[in-house]
Amino acid sequence: MDLKKYFRKIREIEASIAEPQAFVCSLETSDGGKAGVVTEVTRELAAKMIAEGRAALATKAESDQFLEKQASGRAAAQKAEMAKRLQVTIVSDADGARAVAQPNPGGNSSSKK
Repeated sequence: MDLKKYFRKIREIEASIAEPQAFVCSLETSDGGKAGVVTEVTRELAAKMIAEGRAALATKAESDQFLEKQASGRAAAQKAEMAKRLQVTIVSDADGARAVAQPNPGGNSSSKK
């Protein structure tokens, strides 16, 4: 392998990518790489993966689908986090009436003597 050619190819691919972040779609590889997985990576890493034949630039539709999936996952995680924080106490009518009828146990009554 000619290293000069390899790094020149990486630099050329990197120069062709406009954004600082790129979406790549993985290709099937002989070492077990799964095809069709979209990932957001740096421009440098995207160029290296493309030069090595492990990925290709994702299409606009693939990157949009990836972003939608990330947003829905983020929303689900936020919803789960809020559900952990939310505390609800269910009070029956009888318990509520008893709590109102009982004097304050701390002795801090609002009426003056």
